[in-house]
Amino acid sequence: MKLLTITVPCYNSQEYMEKCLNSLLSEKERIEIIVIDDGSTDDTGKIADHYAEMYPDTVRVIHQENGGHGEGINQGLKHASGIYFKVVDSDDTLSEDFGLFLDTLEDVENHGGVDLFVTNYYYVHADGKGDRSINYSNALPEKEVFLWNKTRRFKLHQLLTIHSCTFRTELMKKTNVILPKHLFYEDNYMICGNLRDVKTMYYLNKDLYLYHIGRADQSVQESVMKKRYKHQLAVAEYCFKSIRLDDIQDKKKLQYLKHEMFMMFAIGIVFTRLNKSDETDAAIKTMWDNCREYDAKWTDYFQKKTALALIDIPGKAGMSFTNWVYHTANKIVRFN
Repeated sequence: MKLLTITVPCYNSQEYMEKCLNSLLSEKERIEIIVIDDGSTDDTGKIADHYAEMYPDTVRVIHQENGGHGEGINQGLKHASGIYFKVVDSDDTLSEDFGLFLDTLEDVENHGGVDLFVTNYYYVHADGKGDRSINYSNALPEKEVFLWNKTRRFKLHQLLTIHSCTFRTELMKKTNVILPKHLFYEDNYMICGNLRDVKTMYYLNKDLYLYHIGRADQSVQESVMKKRYKHQLAVAEYCFKSIRLDDIQDKKKLQYLKHEMFMMFAIGIVFTRLNKSDETDAAIKTMWDNCREYDAKWTDYFQKKTALALIDIPGKAGMSFTNWVYHTANKIVRFN
């Protein structure tokens, strides 16, 4: 059994997927790579098959009809045999700390293992401006297995994401979070749904995941995120409905999940309101109504008793304020 399964969802990735795969193969003895060819119409499938031929003990390829990024993760998890599971997008890479990461993961596993292994990720912009690490050293203890009660408050921009999380495969299969087909940004739902059952964690303070952004067609570009606002709102709703917050007994876990949900709602609202239309404001109302049917108490909390109330002010004044909040935040973090 391999230590780690890495799933690489690919759709028309011929221009950059080799760089991604090559960054993983330095540790081929300890990992399995499952490449998901998601109905690509270019040479993605051929390239993936070529890697499987060259590295038959490491690389497997699954060709499927186009189902979206989430369905790629679903299939990767379904076929995963590694002790741990990680997703690496085909336009991203892992850093030279990959070997150290696996050494540490192996050592942790030899001492009983964890549900979640956390590492930093690093924004790599195509224009070379604003590159930075998302680091968790202020919030998570280092060099020890810990429970939620050892965590500290996360800063606003700090989220546990697909880039920073490596889950125990057994936990993910037990949790059985099925990601919707053809829904963008669904990986946030994967994180929320699995965090619900996480108890033990380990944090390695290294920039493992290199998150390459700046391509015009990327899903995280502002113009694309505005266009796909319905996906953002749907993901926020999926995240909210994946957890019953009143069922979370651990106070520190509840504190983090409230932070995660606040940010999911905030991202959905902000990118919806950047469209500046009555139609998009109506979509936000529909999201709140759907969430209220599921859990009225916590919906009212997020909608009325947090800073979300400020970015959700009706009318043009509220839209203008939300626009200012977004552009100010992006200057600080530059997340697209």
